Amino acid sequence: MKKPLVKVDVVEASSKNSKMNSRRKFLKLGGLGLAGSGFLLYSCSEDDLFNPGGEVGGENPMPDPDPDSEVFDLGSGDVGILNYAYALEQLEAAFYTQVRAGAYYSGASDEEKQIFDDLYNHEVIHRDFFKAAITAAAGEENTLPDLEFDVSSIDFDDRTSVLETAKLLEDTGVGAYNGAGDRIASATYLTLAGKIVSVEARHASAIRSLINPESADFAGDDVIDENGLDLAYDPGTVLSDAGGFITTEFTANNLPEPMTGS
Repeated sequence: MKKPLVKVDVVEASSKNSKMNSRRKFLKLGGLGLAGSGFLLYSCSEDDLFNPGGEVGGENPMPDPDPDSEVFDLGSGDVGILNYAYALEQLEAAFYTQVRAGAYYSGASDEEKQIFDDLYNHEVIHRDFFKAAITAAAGEENTLPDLEFDVSSIDFDDRTSVLETAKLLEDTGVGAYNGAGDRIASATYLTLAGKIVSVEARHASAIRSLINPESADFAGDDVIDENGLDLAYDPGTVLSDAGGFITTEFTANNLPEPMTGS
């Protein structure tokens, strides 16, 4: 089977002469982890990567698509979780696309423009990676289609509105990946998810530092539990919260439950 070729449009930093700062270097480290994910995709055998099947033991295989249904279901097993992640990455990529088209971004400092360029690039890569991986694994008919979004509630000309929404999306993304980890059967996919959630956590920290510089908010008590671990969110909760932005209807009726003993 031919492995997927991911074509990604990325943007250069807003100012080539701007001095690199610690926050942007922090995000660049996240980009290195992301690149590792891509190399892992191409280094795995086709049997390991492109035959996800259903849940553990193949007892709950991915259901055949319903030709009479007009509403897409994310599916079951690992493919269902990948589609779930793909939906969130589509939303984040769409958000940062709009950020870069707004008046806040055009008038922002070079430092903030560079950070948002990095976040945009990362989310576009995440989005296109998932589309290619799911299509290769399960076929286009089982890949979540391109979603449409309503972001009219966000004022992209206002810094506070943009940063607070970015904080919400990035915190939700971290919790979503953490909450999905114990539902993934494939070690390959679990490794990839671990790499991507580390990038999302860097995004969340960078945004929180922009909102409240030189504070401990980058790892605030609202997203870290008493053991110092990031919070984990159930898919139902995440999709309910994200649903306010997503206008394309889809269902998540077959997502796997957490695996026993995890």
